[in-house]
Amino acid sequence: MADIESSTDEIEGKKKLSMDDIEYSTVEIEKKADEEIISFGKIESGNENQHSPGKRKKCGGWELASLLLGVNLVLFLTRVLDQDNAVAANNVSKWTGTVYLCSLIGAFLSDSYWGRYLTCAIFQLILVLGLGLLSFASWFFLISPTGCGDGMTLCNTPSSVGVVMFYLSIYLIALGYGGHQPTVATLGADQFDDSNPNAVISKAAFFSSFYFALNVGSLFSNTILVYYEDSGKWTLGFLVSFGAAIIALLLYLSGTSRYRYVKASGNPLPRVAQVFVAAYRKWGVIPATVDALYEVEGTESAIKGSRKILHSNDFKFLDKAATITSMDLRGPNNPWKLCTVTQVEEAKCVLKMLPIWLCTIMYSVIFTQMASLFVEQGDVMASKLKNFRIPAASMSAFDICSVLIWTGVYRHVVVPVSRSLTGNPKGLTELQRMGTGLIIGMIAMVAAGVTEIQRLKSVSSGSKKGSLSIFWQVPQYVLVGASEVFMYVGQLEFFNGQAPDGIKSFGSSLCMASMSLGNYVSSLLINIVMEVTTRDGGPGWIPEDLNDGHMDRFYFLIAGLTAVDFIIYVYCAKWYNGINHDTSENGIQLEEQQKEVLASLMS
Repeated sequence: MADIESSTDEIEGKKKLSMDDIEYSTVEIEKKADEEIISFGKIESGNENQHSPGKRKKCGGWELASLLLGVNLVLFLTRVLDQDNAVAANNVSKWTGTVYLCSLIGAFLSDSYWGRYLTCAIFQLILVLGLGLLSFASWFFLISPTGCGDGMTLCNTPSSVGVVMFYLSIYLIALGYGGHQPTVATLGADQFDDSNPNAVISKAAFFSSFYFALNVGSLFSNTILVYYEDSGKWTLGFLVSFGAAIIALLLYLSGTSRYRYVKASGNPLPRVAQVFVAAYRKWGVIPATVDALYEVEGTESAIKGSRKILHSNDFKFLDKAATITSMDLRGPNNPWKLCTVTQVEEAKCVLKMLPIWLCTIMYSVIFTQMASLFVEQGDVMASKLKNFRIPAASMSAFDICSVLIWTGVYRHVVVPVSRSLTGNPKGLTELQRMGTGLIIGMIAMVAAGVTEIQRLKSVSSGSKKGSLSIFWQVPQYVLVGASEVFMYVGQLEFFNGQAPDGIKSFGSSLCMASMSLGNYVSSLLINIVMEVTTRDGGPGWIPEDLNDGHMDRFYFLIAGLTAVDFIIYVYCAKWYNGINHDTSENGIQLEEQQKEVLASLMS
């Protein structure tokens, strides 16, 4: 996961925005399933359903999925921009939001035209180019004099060429990382053959391992690299990131001949638009009964490479698009007038997922504080441990360690216990898991607010830093890490599982899009709060000198908004009905096999 952190150091009365480097590090996790998962190879026939049994060969499974687990983005912070706390937090939020917004571009190209593999390769190459340009720009244009930006030595004002190269590089990084991240998660899930009942269990475990691997790379970057860069060795950190990105790309390409490939299903935008247009044209038509709705014959749907989806009772007005009228019987089929049930259900799935997705944005607002205000808070706390100064940005290591620990705790403790209590083979459902993440995230904001209250009490008159130890921040970081395991891993499972076959990457991208909007909403909240709290001429809640403000109130505000969001989320979760794929004779047999496997886990 990308961890973007901002660190501000006050130097001779000036605040510096700290944007550490984005590192693309590679960590290969050697894992295999208890039973080898054999999946079919490349699908060569355009008419062959991607989910039906085909020629079997040794491809896919944990061996190849493990290659995909090691792709990671960490952070980009710099101390060469002179900005105060509120502006720094806004800039980090906006840039991070752009990173995640680019995930929609990658998902669209993956689902529509390029397929998962090619999309990942192209956007990883863009990421490499961005990191290379950033390394070059920092070496020759930005870091001057050498060692500046260490909290003591000011950097010279960069040239206009250096600034242009800087922004070009970081937005190439945003495009590269955002473009491939959701697709690589979907490609990893593709390595498990749905025709094998054991793959259902392995695929669920994959998403936890995927997030685990991201945080293993983050742990290195948020400790060792942050320490060196905090000492002014920024270019070294950029070069390490650049080298790691190259290694990651080569590692990804090494599995080319063995990946399990799924063909692109074509542009989903016209398909979804056709449903609404056809339903509008038949607004006065009474929807037909389920048996009379239009669907192509056979086991395959009209959407290339997608399984059929059974009819649902949600958004019944859209069933008009699949209702056959006398006009439809004249001449060839026109998808702008008559759609299949599967096509209608694809549009319904998008509509049903949107309320759940919108409720996750508030959690991303919580997550964003760790990349900005948490660091600014830690920067004015007592951070010396004997002669060693702990960089405020490195405190996110506690978040990462919490993720690593809670990933294991969830799989080996929470799942078995909740399985025995609920009777659900998966323990908690994805929706329950995400709701739990919201609650833990809300508690994290309360903890951050309490810490800020104590910090303000510890500040002596005329002092810039309080005497409260930076380790008071540990609980809020640990709680955010625990909430990630529930929320973000739950999101990956939910949106990937509930998205129709033709828009799987889009489903995965919703998780990152939530992070994107969370950053923008955080920026909007800060602007509103500063506008309202400075009207009477006061310093506001998040002033340049945090000792004059009340950042604790901002944390409590977020906690309150999250509580309201949780209530709305519970309502949406109860309303939600999951996708239901058509089950052929083979599908029924597979469903029975899966039930047997899940039942054996409960025994």
